[in-house]
Amino acid sequence: MNLIENILEGLRSIHGNLLRTVLTGLIIAFGIMSLVGILTAVDSMKYSLTKTFSSLGANSFDIRRAGMNNRGMDQGRAEKVYPVISYNQAVMYKEQMPADARVSLSAFVSGATVVKSETEKTNPNVNIVAGDENYMLNNSLNLSKGRDFSTFEQEQGANVAIVGDEIVSTLFKNQEAVGNYISFLGRRFKIIGVLEKKGSSMGGSGDRRIIIPLETGRQIPRTGEGTLNYDIKTAIYRADELDYVMGEATGVMRNIRQDALGQEDSFEIRRSDSALRSLDEISGYLKIGGFLIGFITLLGASVGLMNIMMVSVNERTREIGVRKALGATAFQIRQQFLIEAIVICILGGFVGVMLGIVMGNGIASLMGEGGFIVPWIWVIVGMAICVIVGVISGYYPAFKASKLDPIESLRYE
Repeated sequence: MNLIENILEGLRSIHGNLLRTVLTGLIIAFGIMSLVGILTAVDSMKYSLTKTFSSLGANSFDIRRAGMNNRGMDQGRAEKVYPVISYNQAVMYKEQMPADARVSLSAFVSGATVVKSETEKTNPNVNIVAGDENYMLNNSLNLSKGRDFSTFEQEQGANVAIVGDEIVSTLFKNQEAVGNYISFLGRRFKIIGVLEKKGSSMGGSGDRRIIIPLETGRQIPRTGEGTLNYDIKTAIYRADELDYVMGEATGVMRNIRQDALGQEDSFEIRRSDSALRSLDEISGYLKIGGFLIGFITLLGASVGLMNIMMVSVNERTREIGVRKALGATAFQIRQQFLIEAIVICILGGFVGVMLGIVMGNGIASLMGEGGFIVPWIWVIVGMAICVIVGVISGYYPAFKASKLDPIESLRYE
């Protein structure tokens, strides 16, 4: 008997015991389904969350002057006060960064500001931010109404504003806000856009924000608050290049700020993908947990498969004796039973992989919008595990069958 004949004989034996084969295959299928399903769900949810984080600026970093949020004493010593990032320094950085890095400049103009319309006014809790042409895009701010600033308005410092949703609901309860005028900081501004509502996720501060052109913010007089401190945000298209671009940005900024060799940076760079890195760590633990659950299920399935193969050997003792009497070697007998076990595992594994992909993507879709993921690596791993389980579970019954005495086997009833 050659290999092909053994495979055909194994398939005939499987077909002759179809119910037992189906039940055994289902045990394997459920094990693979739990393995592939959990890992598919994790990958699909990670894909969806990665897209969300990327749209929120995960592939970006911010540059601010050092010590900006840590004023005071450090271990009994007064912290060094670094100069603000000036407008010229921010513009030089923007010009020197490569074209594939999208740089936006912004400045916090005023906080706790009162904003007035013709008939209403807000509480003193509105923040005024000046931003350039990339500010909205880099900060993932979308408009529910109106438009963004034009190039002319940015260059000339026009008195136009984009306002948050809460300001609109306070000042323009029953009328259209776009096209109307508001007053703050001693100037009158025309509303050209309204930001999408952020809700409680940002503590409401995002809805109490007004954005004006960067040049306009530079023109507003500062009373006792010093010069504007400019923040720089750099976004890139590929997350895997973030470390490289950050290193390049550090060199550019040190040169612009004239930080001496060996001196610490007079600015700080903060990544915006910390949540994404935490997600990678959590998803890694989930994958380990999913793999362990699937492995335990497959371990139980392998015990069940071995038991069924042992029963099959006992039922076919006389058949084994006939084969040996006709010249079949112990290796051929052992090969036949191994092939049967492996075929059962592969059939069950294939069904389990299909069910696992459907189950995993179904779970991910219930928890949020995500892409349809086929984890090819885990599919290959799952099928390989099926073959290994088939070999391990089928070897002892096959070995036992190959050692049967042909005379005793022919006399077996």
